[in-house]
Amino acid sequence: MDQIALLKSGDAVGFTFFTGYMAMLAASIFFWFERSRVSEKWKLSLLISGLITFIAAVHYYYMRDVWVTQGVSPTEFRYIDWTLTVPLMCTEFYLLLRPAGASVGMLWRLIAASVLMLVAGYLGEGIFRDQTILWGCISTVGWAIIVAEIFFGEARKLADNSKDPAVKGAFNLLCGFVFIGWAIYPIGYMFMPGNLFNMGGETIPPMLDLIYNIGDAVNKIGFGLVIYTMAATTIKETAV
Repeated sequence: MDQIALLKSGDAVGFTFFTGYMAMLAASIFFWFERSRVSEKWKLSLLISGLITFIAAVHYYYMRDVWVTQGVSPTEFRYIDWTLTVPLMCTEFYLLLRPAGASVGMLWRLIAASVLMLVAGYLGEGIFRDQTILWGCISTVGWAIIVAEIFFGEARKLADNSKDPAVKGAFNLLCGFVFIGWAIYPIGYMFMPGNLFNMGGETIPPMLDLIYNIGDAVNKIGFGLVIYTMAATTIKETAV
């Protein structure tokens, strides 16, 4: 309770840490409760959706504590969170397309690209602060590989050939999250000390945490809601 009391009025960043924690915890409970209502083939997808938001909620609890007690960006906690949740988000593409014949190779390509993106991002943001632009470019390569796979690679071909309109719609929405929603992270990265919009700064600006917090909540909860909406069609079909 003392930690919560330290959240001061007008602290926009602290507010997003607390709100992100509560929103993602609530999303996890929702996904796990609804899991029992969908068809068997989508139960694992909803389980992972709940894991993504639950892992993030736990990390946001600790990140909020770092912020309100120390007033610094919890970079290490954030990258631990992303290292666990982003590969799981990539796994959602595989589970979505598995009934259409998705290969394990596609899954590992997506996971490997996400790891490259995250490791390079952390090296630039947490260790080699004087080389953030270089590591940011390397990180972008990982993101570009994911984009290429889902827009032009095996994933796109399987989605286009799918006879299930709900799967096609969900796949296209998830692609939108990766291409548009995930773009908020490189935008935030540009505010890092030594980067384009903060050439002279030495500390991570609060704006960066604000951008990341909003992006996390929208992307992770949004990913799960897309999966749930698609899986919920099986509820309606069963009811009919």
